[in-house]
Amino acid sequence: MSDENLPETAHGDRTPAGVDEPIPNPGIEPHQWRPTDVDPKAEKRAERQVAGLFGLAMVGAVLFVVSYVVFKIGPHTDTLEGLGASNVSLGVTLAVTLLAMGAGIIQWARKLMADHEIVEMRHTASSPQEDREATVGILATGLEESGLGRRPLIRNTLLGAGGLLGILPIVMLRDLGPLPGDSLDHTIWDLDTWTPEEQAWWATQNRTLVRVVRDVVGTPIKPHDLEIGDLVNAEPEILFAVDAEGQPIVEGTRALVIKSKAAVILNRMVPEDIVSAQTLNWSLDGIVCYSKICTHVGCPISLNERTTHHLLCPCHQSTFDLTDSGRVLFGPAARALPQLELTIDDEGYLAAKRDFTEPVGPSFWERG
Repeated sequence: MSDENLPETAHGDRTPAGVDEPIPNPGIEPHQWRPTDVDPKAEKRAERQVAGLFGLAMVGAVLFVVSYVVFKIGPHTDTLEGLGASNVSLGVTLAVTLLAMGAGIIQWARKLMADHEIVEMRHTASSPQEDREATVGILATGLEESGLGRRPLIRNTLLGAGGLLGILPIVMLRDLGPLPGDSLDHTIWDLDTWTPEEQAWWATQNRTLVRVVRDVVGTPIKPHDLEIGDLVNAEPEILFAVDAEGQPIVEGTRALVIKSKAAVILNRMVPEDIVSAQTLNWSLDGIVCYSKICTHVGCPISLNERTTHHLLCPCHQSTFDLTDSGRVLFGPAARALPQLELTIDDEGYLAAKRDFTEPVGPSFWERG
């Protein structure tokens, strides 16, 4: 290639017009052009290499999704040489995808993007308007010199690899679990939601109501067990059901799901302090029962202001009035706390008269 056909270089004009060099030229060697700047074959070969790396990234992204779907985890986990097949395959394919994309971008910059030497003189912190306009022009020139418009193969493979890479975190959202749907409309306080095995166990207890028991320890509660101002974390008694052989009927994931949806708080106050007719009718000797799940984003609530009967969520400071149907007093919560209607069973223990009359949990999805 003749000298007149070589790309333009800034080497011979390092100093902007009208600006004196602050120091003499120390003797910088002439600019050395890359093989891809002077050899069209080398340029095409580099373009294919970059596109091949982006293509490899696309393959890695596809294999990531395939591995996620194919390999099982849980009780029957697939293994490879004693290691979890899912973890190994996801790690390897994601590494290939990211490595190939990174290598492709580096090769593109090293071999194909414009290779000009420039010198920028020191200037004041506040640039004049003409310099700002010049900067915008440089950015536009850089975009043009990157070759995206002239190299559709690189552009298309880069877009393909980037698009598939963006799909990977979306695929992994499945691990967050299913959308709630109508699963929060009813809780275990409603006997109809129990499995046949749980209902069979319940039939052996000769009771028709679900007791409110203390969280963790599972002991039932009588009204006289609570003093004025007491706040107790509680849950339904079903969590402690056992079969004829003494084995728990509800355990593992199902037990955790039941507990998370049906968790409640009990608070005892002077009945005269209750201002809402519904709250008073659903209480028992001044004992009120509300869902423990904040209606903002689902944090557990248990910070009680004893003198004001206000319940505070520790996450975002939503405040609810326990004397007035769990009404929101402050904070980002948009709904009152669902209240559970209380009664006592044949043995004098606190029990739920029925399920919540509205869905529990946060309110950032549509509700009926």
